[in-house]
Amino acid sequence: MSGIYARRLSVVAATAALAAASALFTAPSAQAAMPTPVSAATARTYLGQLPVGAEGSSTGYSRDKFPHWTTQSGACNTREVVLKRDGTNVQQDSSCAAVSGRWYSPYDGATWSAASDVDIDHMIPLAEAWRSGASNWTNAQRQSFANDLTRPQLIAVTDNVNQAKGDKDPAEWMPPSSSYTCTYVRAWVHVKKHYNLSVDSAEKSALQSALNGC
Repeated sequence: MSGIYARRLSVVAATAALAAASALFTAPSAQAAMPTPVSAATARTYLGQLPVGAEGSSTGYSRDKFPHWTTQSGACNTREVVLKRDGTNVQQDSSCAAVSGRWYSPYDGATWSAASDVDIDHMIPLAEAWRSGASNWTNAQRQSFANDLTRPQLIAVTDNVNQAKGDKDPAEWMPPSSSYTCTYVRAWVHVKKHYNLSVDSAEKSALQSALNGC
């Protein structure tokens, strides 16, 4: 009996080990680790404090006026820092480029194993920021905004999903994964409040509606 019992224990242990190994390959990687946005209650308060007005003009806008992916340390620029932060088991070469790893995109629930499939999204798109008040900033202020690792402004996501977002606000586009809606709108309001950027009426209405469901 003891031999049979020992073999059963061995089978149980082997099954558990196989299940654990399988989970490593099938479970989503950790959620992207951008800074945690303010709570829904705080976001609702912040939203009520944001200036409201018609969206400004895109005249004069250029991505070059928001110097981005600046050097953070050594050979690492902002994009590589976020790829490392938001990924799992990320390996970088001597130039700080991510050569392997896994990235889970909370916008759409997809997981990627090539950094080329991942974009770093600006939560508040640069063109949206321009039309909401950043046109009046200095280039240095716009550079800080475009490389902000302290607020929930930068996040690694699926590239074509980021491209679908473009420079749209929440009245025009929301992440395909509805489970991320609350985090998204909390982050959006958090960043707009920090930088005192305005919202238009449709944007504010969409944000209010989403936050009321959080």
